[in-house]
Amino acid sequence: MTQPPVTLEKITLGDWRAVHSWARLAEACLFQSWGPNTEEQTRAFVRTAVDAWSEWPQRRFPYVARLGDTVVGMGELHIRGRARRQGEITYIVHPRVWGRGVGTEIGCALLSLGFDRLGLHRIHATCDPRNLGSSRVLTKLGMTCEGHHRHTTRNRDGRRDSLVFSLLEEEWRAGARSDADAAEPEADG
Repeated sequence: MTQPPVTLEKITLGDWRAVHSWARLAEACLFQSWGPNTEEQTRAFVRTAVDAWSEWPQRRFPYVARLGDTVVGMGELHIRGRARRQGEITYIVHPRVWGRGVGTEIGCALLSLGFDRLGLHRIHATCDPRNLGSSRVLTKLGMTCEGHHRHTTRNRDGRRDSLVFSLLEEEWRAGARSDADAAEPEADG
């Protein structure tokens, strides 16, 4: 049986339980600077994500990722410099669907939003060097590893390093991205 496509939808307050289904898991946030979350921490995060849709100018585009009818992850595009046309993508996937291409589809949709709809020139992403799955996703997306930055974030086991990946607009247009056919999310309201 073929897996349904991953679709991205604007996050809503009602999504907090689905977000909490992974945000409470130690393995889901192993390489993050947050978590495992309490219910209140997840509710607060979802509230700020929902509020981001009404900020002007909008700098955050948070989405939940659905596999069929089930929320299985999240992705965000962050505008990091409008004048320089820079952005950053972030994503997280529920461990029960790891290895099924969900992260790649989320990333592809976010890159499409940034380059095709918002006119960005450069989009970057970071990951913990120990997070081999995320590093593979970013590589599949056609992003180039620019370097290893030391002690960029604090997490449960001390300071963590980050790998920095990026993709340029001309690389996106030339087809550097994966063949993932992710549905394009809406850019605004």
